[in-house]
Amino acid sequence: MRYQLKAITQEGRVESVNFQAADEASAVQQLEGQGYTILSVKTKSELFAPWRGMRARFPVALFSQELLVLLNAGLPLVVAIETLAEKEKREDLKTVLDRIAGILRQGRSFSAALEQFPHAFGPLYVATVRAAEKTSDLGPALSRYVAYEQQLEAIRKRVMNASIYPMLLVGVGGLVSLFLLFYVVPRFSRVYEDRSADLPMFSKALLAWGHAVEGHGLLVFAALLGLAVGAAYALRLSRVRAAAGDVLWRIPAIGERLKVYQLARFYRTTGMLLRGGIPLVAALRMGTELLHPVLRERLAAASRSISEGNAVSRSMDSNGLTTPVALRMLSVGEQGGNMGEMMDRIAAFHDEEISRWVDWFTRLFEPLLMAAIGLVIGAIVILMYMPIFELAGSLQ
Repeated sequence: MRYQLKAITQEGRVESVNFQAADEASAVQQLEGQGYTILSVKTKSELFAPWRGMRARFPVALFSQELLVLLNAGLPLVVAIETLAEKEKREDLKTVLDRIAGILRQGRSFSAALEQFPHAFGPLYVATVRAAEKTSDLGPALSRYVAYEQQLEAIRKRVMNASIYPMLLVGVGGLVSLFLLFYVVPRFSRVYEDRSADLPMFSKALLAWGHAVEGHGLLVFAALLGLAVGAAYALRLSRVRAAAGDVLWRIPAIGERLKVYQLARFYRTTGMLLRGGIPLVAALRMGTELLHPVLRERLAAASRSISEGNAVSRSMDSNGLTTPVALRMLSVGEQGGNMGEMMDRIAAFHDEEISRWVDWFTRLFEPLLMAAIGLVIGAIVILMYMPIFELAGSLQ
């Protein structure tokens, strides 16, 4: 839940702070812990939160890159954060950076400051910074996180680039179909009004649609527009996306690829955490959120097995969290004592596998999609002209 709080800072200024917390009491407690004096609390409407969330997301990767550059230039951490805050133009991001700098000036650790903003910095990022603080290697830790984000972004871009052309085909095909249904069909319906009893069943249905559009065009268009907006909004909701994901997971060919994709992300995340000095079981627990609920249960069982002293490769394999390649590489990592590096290599191997599968699926899916769009448009045209064909046949 998001809250808008009016509070007095330690310097005596009155500020309006947007804050996300589990409840109102938690929001007040966290801000008071940062030295604020709360004046009022208002609940912000969550009706359009999915749309705002995309715009309000904190750019963690960019922040890490810029912070790393300033630290490498010799600036102290507090000064580097203040410098980033000074150049920031967005007020909400500037507020977060100013408050982090204020917490650091109080003598608290960087990871403790980041923990105060769970909506901006996830547990993975905070754990990476906390592990780096123990070994005083914040710069290398930020470098590892930036590399991690770039690798994930590269995979996401490949998937998005592969989906652009199919989306373009669907868009063009949809526009053509709407033109036929909203402009051409209503005019054909006037021509066939006297012969409506002689029309085939599907042609009658198309004629009825034409009459509906001609008589109540604005109402029909508004209803379709409302359905489209509702569907787009529903897809932003986490529970709807989760339900759609469950359906995809039940399709054998797609579900198996989704599993490999999630395991690749999980191995990459765990490898980064291990190289940052985080213990294996803790690293596995932090990567839980990256997995489907079914795989989370398996990971919990594998973690218990590892805690009991069993081999990592055997525990992961017995719970269905490996592929044949991953199993062999995990065994090699156990023997060589470089589990973090080996998990990175497993992720890289499966990322390439996913990329090849996306390319193959795109080459197969595009012609099938074009054929489906052609069938839909062709069916509309044939149903419009079918009475003319029948009339020509009767004249002969």
